[in-house]
Amino acid sequence: MENSWIGGRFIFDPAKYRQFRRKYGIVIKAVIIAAAIAGLKYYVDLMGLSIIPMNSLITSLVGGIFFIMGILFAGAIADYKESEKVPGELSASIKSMYSDTKVIPMAKKDQKLLAEMRVNIVALLSTINSNFRRNVWKLKEISQAIDMVTDNIRVLAEKGVTPGYLTKFRSELTSIDRICHRVDTITETTFLPAAYTIAQVAIISILSLLLFVDFNITFGAPIILGVAAAILVSLVFLINDVDSPFEVNQNSYADVDLSLLFSLEEYMKSITPGVKALK
Repeated sequence: MENSWIGGRFIFDPAKYRQFRRKYGIVIKAVIIAAAIAGLKYYVDLMGLSIIPMNSLITSLVGGIFFIMGILFAGAIADYKESEKVPGELSASIKSMYSDTKVIPMAKKDQKLLAEMRVNIVALLSTINSNFRRNVWKLKEISQAIDMVTDNIRVLAEKGVTPGYLTKFRSELTSIDRICHRVDTITETTFLPAAYTIAQVAIISILSLLLFVDFNITFGAPIILGVAAAILVSLVFLINDVDSPFEVNQNSYADVDLSLLFSLEEYMKSITPGVKALK
């Protein structure tokens, strides 16, 4: 974590802290928990409580736990990769619609309609970003913003705008609506919640069992158990975070980067008259 010394004073950089936290946060938490488990194992060995002999059944159980965690991680990461596409796809569709309003040939008296449409497009983006910032996803709000743009497209059709532009507007708006419904599905559902519970119970059970297993190694047992615990615990933390990828400003380590949408909103507001009141 890089910070700065300015004038002999330590300057804390929130952006660098967030970057450091996203990169190493899970590892640090997992290592702390693993160290506690390793210390407990050392105490158990010291007190002579390691009474369960190591056998093939125990090694099979450990291997099975790692296999289950691998399956869960593969499923969660697949959904996360889809979530990573959301900011780019939304930004591209919204920016395309906004740019097209500037090239439609219309009479000067009708330019006010295009200006109103640009304001509504920015309002749509602002509504989407507002939902992300509040860590809620209210489709009703977004649908109302989409309807405003749809009304603008209808008026353009009445004014005789080239069908090609209208088709493109409708296509981009449909794409935005589809992506918003995808986000709603991701935020409101959890990937195999029962499987998470089973995995967590299994990890706690196997680690508790291994505390009392005789590894036949004087000082290596706590290290071996600590390493296994660190891997399993970090996977649990990571899967839980990956399963909720749009938690802005929350204590998460694997949220999707939405800065592209936020910067686009800031830029579009700066070049669009009539949007000063939008929050």
